[in-house]
Amino acid sequence: MLFTGSCLCGQSKYQVDGDVIGFYHCHCNRCRKFSGTGHATNLRIDCQHISWLQGERLIKRFKLNREERYRNDFCSECGSPMPRYFSEVGFVVIPAGSLDHEIDIKPSDRIFCASRAAWSCEADGITCHDE
Repeated sequence: MLFTGSCLCGQSKYQVDGDVIGFYHCHCNRCRKFSGTGHATNLRIDCQHISWLQGERLIKRFKLNREERYRNDFCSECGSPMPRYFSEVGFVVIPAGSLDHEIDIKPSDRIFCASRAAWSCEADGITCHDE
């Protein structure tokens, strides 16, 4: 699979050339806070399948001290969420909203459904996992 993504201001751009190994909606409190919505929609890929086309130097990171694998990476110019590398486990989490074009797959799972806000969207036939 080959696709590109970018931030809102267009100064940070990346390319993915490889298989998506997960596509999901996350309803955890952290994802709701950083997205400002009922869930964050993310793709997961292996680290070797992503490359920066421009603006990697603009990416800033916010890490919660108490969280092992939660971090928010964003463009320092416009604040758009951008891909988050987790090299220790070999994958990258890509915010689906940063994609430049539609891709031919759809989310297959909802995670942290036990944390889903009551006002958030329903499952719509997508498999829900409490954690």
